[in-house]
Amino acid sequence: MTAATGPVAVLGATGVVGRAAVRMLTRLGIGELRLGARTIGGVACGPVPPGAEVRRVDADDPASLARFCAGARLVLNCAGPSYLLVDRVARAALTAGSDYVDVSGDGPAYRLLDGSPLVTGERTAVLSAGMLPGLANIVPRLLADDLTGARLVVYAGGIEPFAAASAGDLALSLDSSDGAAAGHWYGETLAAWSGGCRRRNALPVREDLEVAGFPGRVTTMPFLTADAERLARTTGLDDLHWYNVFVGSALRLTLTRLRGRVGSDPATLAAVAAEIGAAAGLDLAGLDPFYLMAFTVHRPGRTDTAVLRTPSSFELTAATAAYAVEAVLAGKIAAGLHYADEVLDPRGLLDAVAALGALPVFQTHQHAHDEPMEIGSL
Repeated sequence: MTAATGPVAVLGATGVVGRAAVRMLTRLGIGELRLGARTIGGVACGPVPPGAEVRRVDADDPASLARFCAGARLVLNCAGPSYLLVDRVARAALTAGSDYVDVSGDGPAYRLLDGSPLVTGERTAVLSAGMLPGLANIVPRLLADDLTGARLVVYAGGIEPFAAASAGDLALSLDSSDGAAAGHWYGETLAAWSGGCRRRNALPVREDLEVAGFPGRVTTMPFLTADAERLARTTGLDDLHWYNVFVGSALRLTLTRLRGRVGSDPATLAAVAAEIGAAAGLDLAGLDPFYLMAFTVHRPGRTDTAVLRTPSSFELTAATAAYAVEAVLAGKIAAGLHYADEVLDPRGLLDAVAALGALPVFQTHQHAHDEPMEIGSL
């Protein structure tokens, strides 16, 4: 198969992430773009880079998707929910002879694509090229070259409007702890990586806490994702405790009520996503949107912390994806199937997303002791 030529095709170009990705690709000098969405008017009403091609495409229609991918040098997927698309867009892109970058995809898409002839030739496919888990799995590698035997504690959360696709992904993840979602395990509430293995019901939900960087009193909910567990396995972490931080109560209570009740049919999913979006809106009232992640790596005699804060997780996801696209186009990533955090240059990525304006705050700090970080101090 010859090397792909042609435009970079952005699927989901009218979404929050897609629009930001188009802006950032343009800033990086990637000028030949093909923008795709279900509704052409949605693209036309927004800023379209000069010379960009606009096409109507339906990711649920194989023929439409194949036409959109045909002739593209690379396809960037910003559409969702990823839990429903899984490997569908990747297969269409790779079949068309295009390289592929996905802001999500994650483990389920990887497992479905792994070993496929589509990714054993000349083409490159990079999954999880967004803020979570891509960027989030890269930051600990900046804090320590060797994480073997270390303990990683993460506090992540914020408050911002939910895009429909993101709300759908969150809704579908609520019922995935037992692998119910198409046989894929996405993560589990209260679970942790401890002593070198996954442990269920290892950590409690804690309410009415103060956590540095978050406004007011918050709730921390442990959640071990499949990709966090992959990070722990591949780096040799002894412990990984990940806490989702909820500012306000509306979203947390809504997610608790919905757990175990989410169907994957479009009508049910749309209604649930709307509930999640409304709850996030209630929590956001009167606050400036933000998303914050604090990573602390504990090793014998040394503790290091990194703090990231962005006004928009969607912008940070788009910036990460744009950097991944640029890296693939420049031939910096070998052919084959990859997770973004395993092939992107950590320092290059952080510098790039900061230069694109998506990460105004990134700070690291070395502690003078080996004690675990207390809630309320970074």
